[in-house]
Amino acid sequence: MSLATHREDYDALDEVDYRALSAPAVASLVAGVLSCTAFAGWIMGAIPLVGILLGVAALWRIGQQPESLTGARLAWTGITLSALFWASGAGWLAYEYAHEVPEGYTRITYAELQPEPGAAPDTVPTSARRLDGQRVFIKGFAYPGKQSKGIEEFILCRDKGTCCFGGPSPKLTDMIQIHLKNGLKLDHSLRVQKLAGTFRVETSAASDDLGRVLYHLDAEYLK
Repeated sequence: MSLATHREDYDALDEVDYRALSAPAVASLVAGVLSCTAFAGWIMGAIPLVGILLGVAALWRIGQQPESLTGARLAWTGITLSALFWASGAGWLAYEYAHEVPEGYTRITYAELQPEPGAAPDTVPTSARRLDGQRVFIKGFAYPGKQSKGIEEFILCRDKGTCCFGGPSPKLTDMIQIHLKNGLKLDHSLRVQKLAGTFRVETSAASDDLGRVLYHLDAEYLK
């Protein structure tokens, strides 16, 4: 048998045996590993969702082209990891949300502090006035001031977008002046701050960093 004949036989075997690894299967596995971030916040749940969709797409393509594609095991692993992290992450976040408010406090949001449609931007709505003197729990982000450690007073903002931290001052009704009590102190960071205390409305008060402030919280709880 000639050398040319041997080469033709090897080429034929390569054509029969070689199958490309499905790119969506690999991507699904990567997304499955990254799905552990689903514990960090609801928005991170998009990662396991993508992992599942990529895995399903990979399995469909492999099923359509079994002679040229491989990677079903990777796709199944990616789907399994994504589903497990998605379910466990959602369960943990739901549990945390249900138990994060200290006993004796009522959860409020910044939506309750916004003026009614058509009212002036500095108008305190009825929903906010009802909270005056109430013990409340709220989450937000600490506005970066002059001090970074051992902070006892700071502005809590609705979000950490460019409107607050990279451009003009935040909206008047998106700010709460925090007064930490009972020896509590804060080191500035970009993470969500959870606070509970007595809510006050003082339309004439002002802060050192941002001027006039409508809302205040005498905080006895910080996490």
